[in-house]
Amino acid sequence: MAQRTLPVIQALRDTAQRLATQAPYQWGHMGSCNCGHLAQTVTRLTKAEIHTRAMQRYGDWERQLLDYCPTSGLPIDETIDEMLALGFSRTDLTHLERLSDPAIRAAIPFERRNALRHNQRDDVVLYLRTWAGLLEAELLATIELPSLVPTATLVTVQV
Repeated sequence: MAQRTLPVIQALRDTAQRLATQAPYQWGHMGSCNCGHLAQTVTRLTKAEIHTRAMQRYGDWERQLLDYCPTSGLPIDETIDEMLALGFSRTDLTHLERLSDPAIRAAIPFERRNALRHNQRDDVVLYLRTWAGLLEAELLATIELPSLVPTATLVTVQV
């Protein structure tokens, strides 16, 4: 699963929020599908710019991720580079496009999990928020706070 960092968690939450409130969603469009929206958040590119980059090579996001080469010089690979540099893996992104990561799906209530559809905006928002919540819980579990038990202090009184 993606790295447990604040930038990754924030990217997931920002993407979910944008999708939940305003952003056009179209699963068959490389810039406004599941991965396309996350790419918009991470790279600050528009949906049209991402789509144009992706159309320079054949295939959907899954195919693009399989064919990814960091030295290709292709603009879509540069987009993927940015997503990987933030802390996502190619597997994470492949799962996002189909809402298929087993750990994320397991955290979604059973009745909703079985009805998830990879090309439905509300399901993508739920998946992104669940993913962010899991990463946040894992991150918080690694943080150790110092003991807040006060130590005895020696007070001297002069007479």
